[in-house]
Amino acid sequence: MKAILALEDGRIFPCRSFTGPGETGGEVVFNTSMTGYQEVLTDPSYRGQMVTMTYPLIGNYGVCPEDVESDRIQVEAFIVREYQRFPSNYRSTETLGDYLKKQGVLGVEEIDTRALTRHIRIGGAMRAMISTIDLDSESLVRKAKALPSMVGCDLVKAVSCEKAYRWNENGPVSIEGPLGSVTPLWIKAPGCHKVIAYDFGIKYNIIRCLELAGCEVIVVPADTPAKVVRAMEPDGVFLSNGPGDPEPLVYAIDTVRNLLDYKPLFGICLGHQILSLALGGRTYKLKFGHRGGNQPVQNMFTKKVEITSQNHGFAADMTSLGGKDLDVFHMNLNDNTVEGLRHKTLPVFGVQYHPEASPGPHDAAYLFEEFVNMMKKNK
Repeated sequence: MKAILALEDGRIFPCRSFTGPGETGGEVVFNTSMTGYQEVLTDPSYRGQMVTMTYPLIGNYGVCPEDVESDRIQVEAFIVREYQRFPSNYRSTETLGDYLKKQGVLGVEEIDTRALTRHIRIGGAMRAMISTIDLDSESLVRKAKALPSMVGCDLVKAVSCEKAYRWNENGPVSIEGPLGSVTPLWIKAPGCHKVIAYDFGIKYNIIRCLELAGCEVIVVPADTPAKVVRAMEPDGVFLSNGPGDPEPLVYAIDTVRNLLDYKPLFGICLGHQILSLALGGRTYKLKFGHRGGNQPVQNMFTKKVEITSQNHGFAADMTSLGGKDLDVFHMNLNDNTVEGLRHKTLPVFGVQYHPEASPGPHDAAYLFEEFVNMMKKNK
């Protein structure tokens, strides 16, 4: 089915829908991962975005329910060079196309993804529309320009859980009743480290990694007040990944600021950015972001280089972090942006990339153990 992708700057890309009719819009970004498209689709950090995969053949291993990173597809649309309709994988339960159709997400192919990626690298990530219904290029460009900008947009409210939950048998189980009245709240062995995880758009594999490191995890909504967390008496607090601009999240920034001197804090991606803002820094929008499973990062303490999985369009401003009692302990080797911060006196740190991978390399998985060691020392 014929379709058109129209960027806000007027560039037009003809394509074809492999999921039937539809029209949608969002910010167009690209991901350089060769595998892991299902994890990409279900990552809440992609809310509000249409994802272009730079690897040309997508769909060849189908879809498996065990590989999701949230309870639904999060992207606004999926853009690929060539869609494979006949997957070959013993774990596959359905095709990628059927998976997208069931959740009403538009998928398009036969588009020049190399040209689209180069255009975004030069012009930056930008708003766009994809449609099989309206094939008037000028009309679609006008619609793209009318879409809300990613800057200043709070997308966390759209992806955060409505009720707190605990992780049980590889899935979320809601906690009924006010958190302060649930007895017993912590149900695992006394040796487990009790962790409250703020859900700004948390990926399931983060929870799995925390549990693998010896933690019992309770996930709470993004607007949970600091006093509620203190009443739950955790050993540590985790700040998750998530979508959009961190600066509008005043409620989250204030909460983190009130927890800085409470218990060990560990932030990933958006959680790292919120932590940076709570510590007095600033953030800014990257031109086209970092998205993929092959991003080189250097540990400034050990000088080792780690290949990391990343998905973010904003970053902490290094010039705003001076005099904040912070060490920059990871740097991006492609563009020298801040990839990790550690407080000099408090048990507080954050990283911009995704040590839980899924998809991606496991070079930085040791950071979960570092968080556990912080909690042990704090006890």
